[in-house]
Amino acid sequence: MRQIVLDTETTGIDPKQGHRIIEIGCVEMINRKLTGRTYHVYVNPERLVEQEAIEVHGITNEYLADKPLFSHIAKDFIEFIKGAELVIHNAPFDIGFMDHEFRRLLGNHIKETSQICTVLDTLDLARKIHPGQKNNLDALCKRYGIDNSHREKHGALLDSEILADVYLMMTGGQTDLNLSGKSSGDSGVQVEMIRRLPIDRKPLKVVKATADELEQHESRLDLVVKEGGVSLWRQ
Repeated sequence: MRQIVLDTETTGIDPKQGHRIIEIGCVEMINRKLTGRTYHVYVNPERLVEQEAIEVHGITNEYLADKPLFSHIAKDFIEFIKGAELVIHNAPFDIGFMDHEFRRLLGNHIKETSQICTVLDTLDLARKIHPGQKNNLDALCKRYGIDNSHREKHGALLDSEILADVYLMMTGGQTDLNLSGKSSGDSGVQVEMIRRLPIDRKPLKVVKATADELEQHESRLDLVVKEGGVSLWRQ
């Protein structure tokens, strides 16, 4: 199963008002394991970025001036995500912008993301698992003990890496431990990234309970049942 965890940054909040994608970040997972393959690009939107958006992601009009147009990166982007399940937080937002960009491409037969991918919305998933609670990315990181302390501003690649950890925790646990680190971005500015341990690292040591520990555990469960509780371990 190939999944692509994806995030975008944009010039504003509504493609119907002419707003465009300015950054795409993707992380590849196969069978719930991070492969180390990523796709990351900044895009010249051919229009100004709204100040409110700059305050969110910090990407300025000056920085985007020499970046490629979406039409120039579309082929490689489509090839990277083709046939995968996209994992996106608040998917209607990103998919709306992607569909808008695809429709703008003259002569392109792909007009909607649904023609090349399926989509899983982790916000919808989180609301089902944690109804009535905050389920934005920061809240989920806190809930699952994922360190995002270096996330001062939104960034498509960093957010997709963090979302990969959140998604794996929400659906059964992580397959890779990660440690925060820094790398230099395209602008030469230090950008906060996630540094992952090698996929081919040695298996972790498995420590099994002793007979005495198992006996104490069973005694404790007996006490829970005796007091009228429910033992989930015995269900």
